[in-house]
Amino acid sequence: MTSEIQSLSFTVAEELEGLRLDKGISEFYEDISRSRINGLIKEGGVLVDGRSAKASYRLEAGDEVSFSLPSAEIPDIVPEDIPIDILYEDEDILIVNKPKGMVVHPAAGHYTGTLVNALMYHCSDLSGINGVMRPGIVHRIDKDTTGSVIVCKNDSAHRYVAGLLKEHSIDRRYRAIVHGRFDTESGTVDLPIARDRRDRKKMAVDPSGKRAVTHYRVLDSFREYSYVECRLETGRTHQI
Repeated sequence: MTSEIQSLSFTVAEELEGLRLDKGISEFYEDISRSRINGLIKEGGVLVDGRSAKASYRLEAGDEVSFSLPSAEIPDIVPEDIPIDILYEDEDILIVNKPKGMVVHPAAGHYTGTLVNALMYHCSDLSGINGVMRPGIVHRIDKDTTGSVIVCKNDSAHRYVAGLLKEHSIDRRYRAIVHGRFDTESGTVDLPIARDRRDRKKMAVDPSGKRAVTHYRVLDSFREYSYVECRLETGRTHQI
């Protein structure tokens, strides 16, 4: 750790859209306390698109949020020689097949063994738009999900891919085994979801939540389970 000042920034993704500024920062940087974030906001130290904003400001997709913290408050993220399955690579991006059990980026309780630690070892350059904790990361998938992750090597590629995601130009599909049988072979789940009031780590259907749209197609069924393909129209946290 050093005593230098470290600038942090991130581009607001769809999953954070509509949240208060303080809540959005807390969701993005899980290891920074809510009280610390509110202190920075009150001091005018948190900028949205280059302008000081209040804690009550509602985030919009594409907003650029930035602030600074002493480096002593930011954990050191080190490169680790962890094997990664690279599906595609060029001078701007690489697509990695993230395995189950691997966290995409460092956060509270997970500062080593993440995809970012592996990427820092294998890549000499990664985009810095989302700060030192998420170099190269433009989107993420859950720890226990296996799937493709797009990694950006420079800021130009990062902005381009972020734009494609915002416009839904990139199709996101997942396959899952779910409990229960469906009456139809395909359909759409269009319901508002929010943090579960009893377990904040989970999401639940909530009339006060944000709209989440998932299109599904049944691939197979066996006993009381179904094997389905899910296509996301929105990108809410834990939507599936």
